[in-house]
Amino acid sequence: MHVRPAADGGDCDGILAWHIGEGHFGDVALDGLNLVALAAFEGNIWEGAKADMAMFVDERAGQEQREALQTIWGGQAGGWPGDFAAMIGNMRGMEFARIDFEIDDDLGSWRVEIPGKLLGEVDALSGPTTPREGARVQVHNPPGAEVGPGQIATWGRATMDRADAFDFSWERSGKSSKHFPFDWSGP
Repeated sequence: MHVRPAADGGDCDGILAWHIGEGHFGDVALDGLNLVALAAFEGNIWEGAKADMAMFVDERAGQEQREALQTIWGGQAGGWPGDFAAMIGNMRGMEFARIDFEIDDDLGSWRVEIPGKLLGEVDALSGPTTPREGARVQVHNPPGAEVGPGQIATWGRATMDRADAFDFSWERSGKSSKHFPFDWSGP
């Protein structure tokens, strides 16, 4: 989930959230864990602009899981997460936190919250360009996918987008959001 990916006047900031349905790093199970980032950048990140970012790692992760998640999202494991980590110019901090994460089975809405720090709530878009009534607005293999190439983005509208942590601070609604399933594998 990414709340507010659309650039306004050359800048972009928002909440990024990843939920691991099933996964492992070597022998370390990562099933059900979450990560959230607050990010901001100016310019085109896909053409070399660097992001300021702060990360939250699921407090439920044990020590081995924490190390695995930091290795993956820190870029040391390579693959797409390594490419993504290379786009970070300034890491403002990292914290272990309670992360509440919800996605409707039909992708009608999604939500992430770290109490007292951030809240993103999104309703999926539907409309006259979908293949049938009630279908979601989706783009296949969209450019600029935060989870790598070959994905399907479901578009939404943030009904709440609030952050107050690591010198990131905003409260707004009505901006765009997108949901990407992802399937990463590595060496």
